[in-house]
Amino acid sequence: MERPGFLPRQRLDDLLVLLRDSGYRVIGPQLAEGAVVYRDIGAASDLPAGVTVESGPGSMRVIKQDSPRQFAWANGPQALKPRLFKPAESLWQVQRDAQGRLSFARCDETPQAVAVIGVRACDLAALRIHDQHFLESEYRDPYYARRRERLLLVAVNCTDPATTCFCASTGDGPAASGDYDLLLDELEDGFLVTSGSPEGQKLSAALALTPAPDARCEVARAAVERAAAVQTRRLPPGDLFDRLFAHRDHPRWSEVANRCLACGNCTQVCPTCFCSRERDETPLDGASSVHQREWDSCFTEGHSYIHGLVIRAETRQRYRQWLTHKLGSWHRQFGRSGCVGCGRCILWCPVGIDITEEVHVLMQEPVHD
Repeated sequence: MERPGFLPRQRLDDLLVLLRDSGYRVIGPQLAEGAVVYRDIGAASDLPAGVTVESGPGSMRVIKQDSPRQFAWANGPQALKPRLFKPAESLWQVQRDAQGRLSFARCDETPQAVAVIGVRACDLAALRIHDQHFLESEYRDPYYARRRERLLLVAVNCTDPATTCFCASTGDGPAASGDYDLLLDELEDGFLVTSGSPEGQKLSAALALTPAPDARCEVARAAVERAAAVQTRRLPPGDLFDRLFAHRDHPRWSEVANRCLACGNCTQVCPTCFCSRERDETPLDGASSVHQREWDSCFTEGHSYIHGLVIRAETRQRYRQWLTHKLGSWHRQFGRSGCVGCGRCILWCPVGIDITEEVHVLMQEPVHD
């Protein structure tokens, strides 16, 4: 692995200018509406300096500190998913001519090249799952593919996990591994910069960085190790398919359903969930139609509607479907769990349902080590 270079904090704008000059729209974290969200970044001063997040099941509070650090938070409600698998998009359209003949055309767009700064290890792991589904399956998704090809990722190793995080137990963090173009380790006075792709190497070379001293590398390594050590939530290791399906009649499913609002918040903030529905938008004249794809959730009644019958009419059935599929069936599909340990589903659940607690209760294991 190459030795990282050192980028002084006051030179972070050099990286942002370099990205824009390379043709990228630069998106990064900003503090807005009481949360850290991805928005367009004009300068390094737009990043949330001195911001950390205090969180728990169903609760979150932003805290301002006297610190120059701009990435001292775990994650916000957004991940990479909205940048690649759009919440709503038109796939194809049909037009009827004067003779009643139909013509079909794909709704093509040329996506803008986008650079995202601040990507976390858990979201890189989720990206690998989406790549496997949308790019490497039998049916390659051309809409996802075009956006993926024009995406540049500047990852940041996580040093300040939320209490809801458990990426260390899933093996997906807090250190980023692969699929990034550049990787930053944040220190008090600057960043260690490691390239992870040919494009990242070009950017790193253009920044003309000095090699980082051993002492700085050791400080960065120790900070990531502490971030893993302080996580108290966990999921049991390995393939949970047999263990979860053996408890499909457990009374806990009904207990959690009594709390669950079936609102779908967990699936909307989840970086790996990709359920969708398709519908046709037709003008009143009936001369044309646009076929659209939109995000959906397995918590909605309509998601399991087939020929006049709702397969999962009860919240108990929907929650069971979501959890057993994500932690069990995904091993059959993707060779790993569908959970990357980001903890968003815990944090953004209005009633604070904790997936790690539910799994351990279902399998009758201690919730914490």
